[in-house]
Amino acid sequence: MFPDPAGRGKSVSNFCIMEDDDDVPQLSAATLAALQQFYTEKQVQESQDIEDATSMPSEDWQLSQFWYEDDTSEKLAKEAIAVAGEHGKIVCLSSPSVYKKLKELNPVVDSITLLEYDKRFAKYGQDFIFYDYNEPCRLPSNLQGQVDIVVADPPFLTDVCLEKVKQSIEFMAKDKIILCTGAIMEDSAKSLLGVTPCGFLPKHSNKLSNTFFCYTNFKPSLLLND
Repeated sequence: MFPDPAGRGKSVSNFCIMEDDDDVPQLSAATLAALQQFYTEKQVQESQDIEDATSMPSEDWQLSQFWYEDDTSEKLAKEAIAVAGEHGKIVCLSSPSVYKKLKELNPVVDSITLLEYDKRFAKYGQDFIFYDYNEPCRLPSNLQGQVDIVVADPPFLTDVCLEKVKQSIEFMAKDKIILCTGAIMEDSAKSLLGVTPCGFLPKHSNKLSNTFFCYTNFKPSLLLND
């Protein structure tokens, strides 16, 4: 309950107005019902998020977020596991869909790390590291040269973004890279990172109009041609 701002000794609830307050705008029954439904749904969602520590936030298109279809996430995750091997280290750079699938598969690896700009993913705890591609080497020293495979999906289809991401990958990776980005980035991906299309085509849940390729610098065993 909150005190009446007019100081008349009355009180109001979060979104209920006393009926005799004629000078205060009144909320209709329909509006009150809609508000109640909104808060109920919000509470349910927050409860589900607590229960499922790896639930995915909704996509934020302003951050260029487009989640993979489940089959794509699974294939990329299984390839990363095959490369990393037992007690390996995997980094998902701007690819939270793959991180989530890796956690579901629960492989016997030493670490699975998510580098992400979106701080909503901080709920993943110590697996989450805030990442801004404009500061590509602002990374923990314990990742330097220690990562068996990096699965990267740069947020923007530009040479500038890919050049920054390259610096991050080179800082972390021992040698293996999986890069998912637009087909239009093929020449840049090859010249900057030495990767080429492996034939597997990543698919997104929102059916992007851009054609995406999966690029690797090794011969994958599980990312077969579609």
